[in-house]
Parts: sequence; C-alpha cells; structure tokens
Amino acid sequence: MIRVLLVDDQPLIRSGFRALLDLEDDIEVVAEAADGRDGLARAAEELPDVALVDIRMPVMDGIEVTRRIAADPALAGVHVVMLTNYGMDEYVYEALRAGAAGFLVKDIVPEDFVHAVRVAARGDALLAPALTRKLIDRYVTRPPRARVESGMRQLTVREREAVALAARGLSNEEIADRLTISTSTAKTHINRAMTKLQARDRAQVVVLAYESGLVVPRDA
Repeated sequence: MIRVLLVDDQPLIRSGFRALLDLEDDIEVVAEAADGRDGLARAAEELPDVALVDIRMPVMDGIEVTRRIAADPALAGVHVVMLTNYGMDEYVYEALRAGAAGFLVKDIVPEDFVHAVRVAARGDALLAPALTRKLIDRYVTRPPRARVESGMRQLTVREREAVALAARGLSNEEIADRLTISTSTAKTHINRAMTKLQARDRAQVVVLAYESGLVVPRDA
C-alpha cells in the first residue's frame, strides 16, 4: 500500500486529489495539511511514502518543507512531489535542488496523476527530459557548488556514464542496455553516484549532472 500525504492550502485541490487516489486499491491518503508547517509535522507523524506538496503556501512554502524533509534522516523514505499551478519556473528548480523527486502541474489528467504517485513511491524521478532541459537551461547560471564538483570527481567512469544517461531520461533498464551491463549493475552505479554526490534521490542526481556540466541541454 502506497501511503500519501496531501499538503495544499486549497481545500478543493486536496479533496479532488483525495477522491482520485481513494479509487485506487494500492494507494491510501493517510493525512492532509493546509500549510507547510502542518504538512511537515504530519510527514513526521505518518511517514508517508509520497508527500504531494504545493510549492506556494502560507506559513511555510513547499521548498522549505522539502528542504527540511531532505535534511531529516528519519524522513529519508518520504518522496516529495511538488504541486504547482505555474509550470516550470525558478520555484520548481529550487524545489528540485532542495530534494524534491519531481513536480506535477495541477491540471494534470487523472491517469497521469495516479501513475506519477506510483512512480514517486518507487523512488524514481518525475522529470520529463524535455522539461528538465528547459529548467536547467533557464536557471543554471551559477557555477557548480564545490560539493558538486568534489562529488563528480569521485565518480568512476561507469558511474559518470550512468549519471549522464539518467540525466537524458533513460531508465535503469535502458542504461543497462546502452552500457551492456545488467539492470542491477546500472542501479548500483546510480545509487553509488547518489551517495558520492550527497543526493537525496535520482531527481537530484539529474539536476547535479546538468549543474556540473557533465550534461548540457544541447547534448541531451
């Protein structure tokens, strides 16, 4: 059973998403919150698999909620998915840097919404390659952080290849096929890269790959 937390200051949005998720046999909404501070508290209480968090809320915004969840080892199993009305903007980019597993626009069709919850629960990134390239191209204007550069230097050749392919949107199975290795080995390369880069999840690995220059938008 996939346990979900809904955090949004709009009651109609929360009730609509709950109604969709309640139709699924393998998904349970375990809590709701109307602001970021309460959402953070409910995340700590319920330890959901997926937290669907509005990016702009009163009291505490979704970026700060994501940042605090990512910094708490007790919440390592909580996959944050940002909800936005605005599509791609700097808020979304900062949320991904903070540790969000991906983002969804609130007018998403129901089937895609439910699928996205399942994808996030598996620990996969909710990042369409085309949208990721646009985000990075628009907002990565600063030099890479020292931690990113240090982490990239620690990657083996195979790990760098796997990360570059992940940044282009390939799944573990596709990475394995491209590198002529097993799927489990591809997953191991990504997981080791996550550790070396101090990345919370696959989405952060993708962002860091672009930030470091390992992959640039025109190459993807």
